Amino acid sequence: MEQKVAIITGASQGIGAALVAAYRERGYGVVATARSVKSGHDPDVLAIAGDIADRRTAGRAVAEGMARFGRIDTLVNNAGIFIAKPFTEYSEADYRAAIAVNVSGFFHITQLVMAEMEKRGAGHVVQITTTLAEQANSQVPAMLASLTKGGLNAATRALAIEYALRGIRVNAVSPGIIRTPMHPPETHAALDRLHPVGHMGEIADVVQAVLYLESAPFVTGEILHVDGGQIAGH
Repeated sequence: MEQKVAIITGASQGIGAALVAAYRERGYGVVATARSVKSGHDPDVLAIAGDIADRRTAGRAVAEGMARFGRIDTLVNNAGIFIAKPFTEYSEADYRAAIAVNVSGFFHITQLVMAEMEKRGAGHVVQITTTLAEQANSQVPAMLASLTKGGLNAATRALAIEYALRGIRVNAVSPGIIRTPMHPPETHAALDRLHPVGHMGEIADVVQAVLYLESAPFVTGEILHVDGGQIAGH
């Protein structure tokens, strides 16, 4: 069988790096893109360094991925930024950054990848969004996350229907707060309490959700919540 291939954005650390490792364990070739991603010793991981908000980065990831591997089976739109502030304290720079990475970054690479997938009549696209887009929390004011990641949820459903008869599935994973180095240890107790189950999620929880969707051919248009019960209420 031909080797399958995944493109993963925001692949240099955290959830993205874990996704690269998980897809390699499944035997996939991986195109890993992020601003600071570096080439390693694995010939089946192609590193594309660049800003995902720049269409040229997306173009390189797709063109060089096709040249190296000859196909693209999966795209995981993991790259994103999260800025939590009261609404009136957001700066124009905050707004531009969130739109650039979370929306433009999604648009450019997804459009280019789906054009290649359509030629083969098969493919799978997954967005990483956030439960805050659907279940707002006054303790975590994050309107820009709702604006941008909520838009990705809507785009996920729209694309799933548009491409349902063309062999391309489109889904999203919607996490709660995930334990990563971006959350200092002194914040963990408060962040744990934001989840009905009493604790944050782990990177592995998000990875497992993406892999479930990868292996679920009858699932498309799904927003899979991995949030310790947040979507059900606080």
